[in-house]
Amino acid sequence: MTRIAIIGGHGKVALELSKILATDGHDVTSFIRNPDHQADVAATGATPSLLDVEYSTTAEIAAALRNHDAVVWSAGAGGGSPERTYAVDRDAAIRSIDAAAEAGVGRYIMVSYLGAGPDHGVPADNGFFAYAEAKAAADAYLRGTSLGWTILGPGALTDGPGNGMIDVDPADASDGTGTARANVALVAAAVLGMPSTIGRTIEFRDGTLPLAAALDDPSAT
Repeated sequence: MTRIAIIGGHGKVALELSKILATDGHDVTSFIRNPDHQADVAATGATPSLLDVEYSTTAEIAAALRNHDAVVWSAGAGGGSPERTYAVDRDAAIRSIDAAAEAGVGRYIMVSYLGAGPDHGVPADNGFFAYAEAKAAADAYLRGTSLGWTILGPGALTDGPGNGMIDVDPADASDGTGTARANVALVAAAVLGMPSTIGRTIEFRDGTLPLAAALDDPSAT
């Protein structure tokens, strides 16, 4: 049994992921900021724990992560003001990365998005710009650490069924093919058990290959 921490535990991807991990026999701590969400999290088999990462220090996050084997960042400001987007998706994410290192958590999974990076191409006057900038900064920071990191870049999220079939590193990311949140959760659960995915950025969307075959694709770098 592995102890896994999920940050942003009430999100749709996180709820699916905690259900998968708990069913597989892992001990899951799911961090949330709203006490009203505790029952939803507990229903997945995870243990809910209150932690508002936006306002928590690195030391406070490290204390919460101690004695865990892996952490999955699945939190986000969810739009709104650019200030809050930077505060959560960049600054809190970076604090969580430092906290994982401080707490001795060796494995870190970052849920990002397909096309993230300094060359994201989002215009400064676009409402998505702050998120694109924040994710680019957090992803780059994680890549510069000695953690056993994996960055996941799913395409546009949908509520479609999770069938475990994906395409990795799609040649044309702009053709409108989305990514079921349930598939994102399946990918996150899979990479936690695949040391071969450490140090990789895996961009994917719903597709045609079973997870094991797709994630073993050497074209994903």
